[in-house]
Amino acid sequence: MSLLELCDREIASVPLNATVADAINKMLDHHVGAVAVVDSEFRVAGIFTERDVLRKLSLARMDPHTAPVRELMTTPVEMATRSTGAGEALTTMLERHFRHLPVADDDGKLLGVLSIRNLLEWRVDDLSRELESLEAYVSNDGPGG
Repeated sequence: MSLLELCDREIASVPLNATVADAINKMLDHHVGAVAVVDSEFRVAGIFTERDVLRKLSLARMDPHTAPVRELMTTPVEMATRSTGAGEALTTMLERHFRHLPVADDDGKLLGVLSIRNLLEWRVDDLSRELESLEAYVSNDGPGG
């Protein structure tokens, strides 16, 4: 299964010239904890997360309606590509403490945003299928059933 199949169907992103309030509203509208910040060609310029709200916005005492998201977004952004496997993405996210990982093409154009939730749901489904297969094998009492 490709990473893009695991990503949320709608890509939560805001343009580079958006305000922090725009980014927060987009996160609320999409029920996600992060938005990709993209330039005019839809290339990933940064990522803005709930952690950025807590660590940067709240401490800076900036007005979210006037503060540019580009000043508070996280950069540089580690990204996955079409060729990144789900297991590799999960390992990266766990090791680096990321809850969101943009998926981009070779030019950095945003294709989707992967969340740790997406990967954990995939892994639970995978393990459930494996368990069902093992249970069927163990309950089989000999050749032919």
